[in-house]
Amino acid sequence: MAEPLLKTVTRTQGNNADLKSGAVAPQGFRFAFEEVPVLPQAFRRMVRDLEFDISEMALTTYLVAKAHGVAFTAVPAFLVRGFHHGAVQVLAGSDVRTPADLAGRRVGVNRGYTVTTGVWARAVLQDEYDVDLSGITWALSGDEHVTQYEPPANVVPLEPGGTMEEQLRSGQLAAVIGADLDSPDVVPLIPEPTEAGFRALEQRGLYPINHLVVVRNDLLRERPELAAEVFDVFARAKQRYVQRLRAEEIEAPTGTDRMYQRVLQATGSDPLPYGLEPNRAVLEQLLRAAVDQRILASPIAVEDVFAAGTTDLTA
Repeated sequence: MAEPLLKTVTRTQGNNADLKSGAVAPQGFRFAFEEVPVLPQAFRRMVRDLEFDISEMALTTYLVAKAHGVAFTAVPAFLVRGFHHGAVQVLAGSDVRTPADLAGRRVGVNRGYTVTTGVWARAVLQDEYDVDLSGITWALSGDEHVTQYEPPANVVPLEPGGTMEEQLRSGQLAAVIGADLDSPDVVPLIPEPTEAGFRALEQRGLYPINHLVVVRNDLLRERPELAAEVFDVFARAKQRYVQRLRAEEIEAPTGTDRMYQRVLQATGSDPLPYGLEPNRAVLEQLLRAAVDQRILASPIAVEDVFAAGTTDLTA
């Protein structure tokens, strides 16, 4: 019997490069990769139309989709991680000098309230700076991937009449999250955010996960072993990438490569651990933040997040 050809979308990056090149091949199925230049558009297509068989997916988008019955399930292959202390930006010289100055103000949010970067950045504000998130009005520049999601009352659309950057400059917004504005007079609210991120890693084990992998439920019902097969092939590609990081064999390293190398140097451990158990603490942090921010209506167990047959896998 011919192995099934599964339509797959994942961004080409260090830990997936050997999948795209064919240097690492799956067992039990074959990939049919589709390139989507703006990856969040692939998330939206998967959430709304189940357009792919296997898809890279933002973590909180997945949690919201799962809570609203979208028929796909994750495997614990965590493709993208990062630090989000720099995601909150303000206008240099404004009256917003510390996170406490956001109280009672309006803050712009790039795209939707459930975007993973925004969730992690708000968690940093709450957990490290005691910011009352419920006292801030969060103004969205776009809509949610999961259309059924209903945000809390303090989440509103961006006011018409200007972009987030224009409204930041006019004073309509006190800050913005996740906009990545590249201007010398727009600065991170948290000073030296890269160093702040690594301090959080060292002091409280905060090493945020942004993306994982999901598989359509109908395929998992037909072939329950598929979840483990998907985990295996992503894990084998990642392990080759980590070997290159350890050996400092990355040609023309990107900023992401350099970040993972620094995590490796700081911890002595794999900077991209896959599997539930090595990531239990950070996953539980994210699940708590999702409930605190009213992204999830009620707590869920971390074991319930992942496909049967994958919760004991590590790589």
